[in-house]
Amino acid sequence: MRLKTWIFTAIVILSNAFGNLFLDKGVHGGGIALPFGLELNLIWLIPGIALLILWMLTRMALLGWADLTYVLPVTALGYVLSTVLAAVFLGEHIGPRRWAGTVLIVLGTALVTLEGQPELSPVSPEDPQA
Repeated sequence: MRLKTWIFTAIVILSNAFGNLFLDKGVHGGGIALPFGLELNLIWLIPGIALLILWMLTRMALLGWADLTYVLPVTALGYVLSTVLAAVFLGEHIGPRRWAGTVLIVLGTALVTLEGQPELSPVSPEDPQA
């Protein structure tokens, strides 16, 4: 697997997990009061939104050159990292069933990654074989 695929995979996983963490902290108060009892903390909200934009752009780029059957399972590790971050930084209680689901994601990702699926190269619109 190419180095850029590993780098973009890491960016997708980290930006998703930390973007969601920051977004959660940003919408749970301590800042600007809005109608319906909602309070926004822009110090956390803006970086969270920026990270989720980065997540979407790098995920789109990754999907441009790697197989969908690789990208989706491997980037699901972002959900695992989000669970860990929520437990550590937000003090959320993660029950046994959620931890079991997290372990299943890790095992599924390991199976997909170890298979070593070949990557697809971009197809040119002028390519008659496309």
